[in-house]
Amino acid sequence: MNEIEPLTIERIDDVPILLAQLERMQVARLLDQHFPTHGNWQGLSLGLVSVVWLSHILSEGDHWLNHVEPWASGRLTCLQACLGQDVRSLDFSDDRLASILDYLSADEPWQAFERELGQHLIRVYDLHPSRVRVDSTTVSGYVHPSPDGLFQFGHSKDHRPDLPQVKVKLSALDPLGLPLGVTIVSGQRADDGLYIPAIQQAQQTLGRKGLLYVGDCKMAALPTRAYVQQSGE
Repeated sequence: MNEIEPLTIERIDDVPILLAQLERMQVARLLDQHFPTHGNWQGLSLGLVSVVWLSHILSEGDHWLNHVEPWASGRLTCLQACLGQDVRSLDFSDDRLASILDYLSADEPWQAFERELGQHLIRVYDLHPSRVRVDSTTVSGYVHPSPDGLFQFGHSKDHRPDLPQVKVKLSALDPLGLPLGVTIVSGQRADDGLYIPAIQQAQQTLGRKGLLYVGDCKMAALPTRAYVQQSGE
């Protein structure tokens, strides 16, 4: 009499779809390419851990580091089938995720990764770009500012001048809203000096001329909300 094999029951939700899309975007490959790890790194690569972590964030709406390991431990069979590799819950410990954040904090490798990812995404979506929108926002918080820190007091777009803030500049492909580049600077920085670097970053990602760059900026001889640059100029 044949023995009945034990069943493994796991809740997979949208995780296989998220991992499949991240694989199509080649996020793991590009992360491993631009952020080589120390020789003592064991288990899943930095890129594979990162895409599983991103899947957890998107699926659960939860960014806490210490919630990822127990979440992954209940989906090991699903993760192994999707990644095609052996997976341990220890690969997603909060210490491992904190180490990944340290690797990803390097500005130059991140810019190179972001640029190559953007170039690949444009091919995936078969886009024919013509216009890029460039704008900034601020994020305030109950943080004690330090002289060299990102959180500083400045003009608040959230109408909270009592809180220090960080400024985020984003360039996105119109009309899809596909991000091309993100720049994070200290909260006291003015918007005006951030447009040209953001435009140059988008130009490097797109690798073509003739695009229109539109932003929201107050500059001498230019009306508010009418900063436009042709990429070939």
